[in-house]
Amino acid sequence: MGFLSVLSYAQKLVAERAQPGDIVVDATVGTGVDTLFLAKAVGAKGTVFGFDIQPLALELARERLNAAAPSAAGAVVAAGLTDARLLLRSHAELAAALPATVHGHVAAVMFNLGYLPVAEIDASARVITLAETTLPALDAALDVLRPGGIITIVVYPGHEGGETEGDAVEAWATKLSAIRGQAVIYRMLQRPQAPYVIAVEKR
Repeated sequence: MGFLSVLSYAQKLVAERAQPGDIVVDATVGTGVDTLFLAKAVGAKGTVFGFDIQPLALELARERLNAAAPSAAGAVVAAGLTDARLLLRSHAELAAALPATVHGHVAAVMFNLGYLPVAEIDASARVITLAETTLPALDAALDVLRPGGIITIVVYPGHEGGETEGDAVEAWATKLSAIRGQAVIYRMLQRPQAPYVIAVEKR
């Protein structure tokens, strides 16, 4: 049967905690895979906030959400999914961008680090996530979570800058006070360049 992929593992952790009607965040929208997953998890009465600094990412995510029910106007809502609020903002602005009323009530925040994986973007022009913005975003994510809420971080050490960011995220998680949260790592030990997951549950 094999182990779960890193994406499936991150989604499993969130699915065990996010319920219909909950508030959730996709901190790095990308092509919208996690955005759609979160929209399905919380349903039409839930709320998904999505962050990305690239307009193309938000466009791709909106297309993915609407494809859930292509024949209907307002497709996402018609399909029983929440109409995600996609924001052209950095995840470092997470705390400021989220309404004050949701702080302390978020069930899950998902991070999928790295870069937008689309053929249209040449490798030399890729925008990558960086520790300088990811670490403040993680602090903010922990602050807005409710007790028992979870942060999942998929790390990609195989591209330039990815290992440095991954080391910084791992150090951040390791240094967390056990009173504030508990952290785990899911990694293939024989493949150090393979993607892996760090997850933090708020106490």
